[in-house]
Amino acid sequence: MKIAWEPQPRQKVFMSRPEYEVLYGGAAGGGKSDAILCEALRQVHIPSYKGLILRRTFPQLSELMDRSINLYSKAFPSAKFNESKYVWKFGSGAKIYFGNLQREIDKYNYQGKAYDFIAFDELTHFTRTQYMYLMSRNRPTAPGTRVYIRASANPGGVGHGWVKKRFITPAPPMTRIKGVYKIVTPTGELIERVRSRMFVPSTVFDNKKLLENDPYYIANLAMLPEADKKALLYGDWNSFSGQVFTEWSDEIEHYLDRKWTHVISPFKIPETWRIFRGFDWGYSKPFSVGWYAVDNDNRLYRINELYGCTDQPNTGVKWTTEKIAKAIKEIEESDPNLKDRTISAVADPAIFQENGGKSIADSFMEAGVYWEKGDHTRIPGKMQCHYRLAFDENGIPMFYCFSNCKDFIRTVPELIYSETKKVEDINTEMEDHIYDEWRYVCMESPINERRDARAKLYEGTDGLHDPLNMIPAQLGRYDFFKYM
Repeated sequence: MKIAWEPQPRQKVFMSRPEYEVLYGGAAGGGKSDAILCEALRQVHIPSYKGLILRRTFPQLSELMDRSINLYSKAFPSAKFNESKYVWKFGSGAKIYFGNLQREIDKYNYQGKAYDFIAFDELTHFTRTQYMYLMSRNRPTAPGTRVYIRASANPGGVGHGWVKKRFITPAPPMTRIKGVYKIVTPTGELIERVRSRMFVPSTVFDNKKLLENDPYYIANLAMLPEADKKALLYGDWNSFSGQVFTEWSDEIEHYLDRKWTHVISPFKIPETWRIFRGFDWGYSKPFSVGWYAVDNDNRLYRINELYGCTDQPNTGVKWTTEKIAKAIKEIEESDPNLKDRTISAVADPAIFQENGGKSIADSFMEAGVYWEKGDHTRIPGKMQCHYRLAFDENGIPMFYCFSNCKDFIRTVPELIYSETKKVEDINTEMEDHIYDEWRYVCMESPINERRDARAKLYEGTDGLHDPLNMIPAQLGRYDFFKYM
C-alpha cells in the first residue's frame, strides 16, 4: 500500500491533540496547511460528516484547494471535487467544504449550517467575531462524530492581537488552557462545561522535508526585514509584519536594571518629578486614562492606567463621564505615586466640542476632573512615540512602562499600519485608544529625533545574518527550540 502523505513529527504532535481548539504554527514553513488539510480527512468514513476549511480571501483559498486536489485525490481516488461549489464528496457521502470570509458579514453565509470540523488556515487574518461566530456552527451533524476546531497562524495580521490573547499569552506553548463556562438553564439549573485549547508551536526547522528540498529557504527568511524575520523565522509573537512599534521590547530579566526593555518593575516616584494624565474618550469603544511621570531627563514613565474595555477586544464598557471621573479620583487618592500630587491633564480635543450642548469636557469639570486640549497631530505624535522607544547605546530608552499597565503592554505593541489611509499612520480599526492618550502626553513633552541603537548593529553588512544568533546576548536571544 502506497502512503499518500505522512505527518512529520511536529505535525503528528498537532494532529494528536485532544483539545477542542488547537492553534498550530507561529512561523513560516512548518507545514501548517498540509496538517490542516489532512486533519480534515480524519472522519470522512462517516457518511454524515461535514468539514469546513476557511481562508480569509478567495485567492488564498484557491491555493489551498489546489493543494487539496494533490493530497485528497491520492488518498481517496474515488473522491470528487466540485470546482463550482468548492466541496469534496467522498465515497461514504462525507463532505469537506472550502470557504472564505473576506468581508465581516460573510460569516452569516454559514447561518443555520453545522460542521463537525472547522479549520482556519492563517487565523490571524480573521477577526475575533468571525472566529466566534463560526464556532457557533461547530456542532455534530449526526451521532458518532467528533466536534472540534483547528487553526494555523503566523504572527501578524488584523487578528494578531486577539489570537495572541486567546492562545499565546495565557500559557506557555504545549500547555492546556482550560475555560470553565457556567450556563443557567430556563429552569434555573446551573450547568458547568469545560472547553480546552492549546498552542502547538512549529517553525521551518520542524519541516525536514522542506529543508531537504530547499536548504536555502532559511536564508530567504533570514534576509527578511527584521520584524518579518523575527515572526516568520523564529515565530516571535512580539514582532510581525506591519507592526508599527518594532522598537518595543518586554524583557522580564531586565525589569530591575531597566536595560533593553520598555517594561520595568514599579517603584516610588520622586516628589520632584512631574505627573501627567492622558485621556482618550470612548463609550461604545473603550476609553483610556493613563498616568505618567516625567523624570529630570524628560524621560517618560507610564505608572498607572484605567482602561474601559469589556472582555471582548475593542468593546467599550459604556461608562458615563461621571462614572469615569469617580474612578479617576479614586485612583488618584489611593495610588501613593499620585496621591496629593499636582497632575497636568491632556485629552483628545474632540471632548471639548459642544455641538449645541454641553461638551464632554464640561461634564468632567462638573464632576471635578479637569482636562486641557491635547495635540492631536497624528504623524508628529506617532514619531514622538518612536523617538521615546528608541534605545541608546547603553540600552536606555526615553519611555518606560510599569509592569502593572497590562493593557498598554497588550495593545500598543500589536498596532499595525493602515492599509487604506495614510500608510504611515496607525490602523484605527484596532485598539488604538491607549496609544492615542499616550501620544497626547508625548506631545506635551516633545524630544529631539533619536535613532534606535540596535539598528547600528547591522550597518555595513549584507543582511545575511546567522539566523540562530542574530542579536548579541545583551539584547536578548530567541530560544525557539525551547518547546520542541
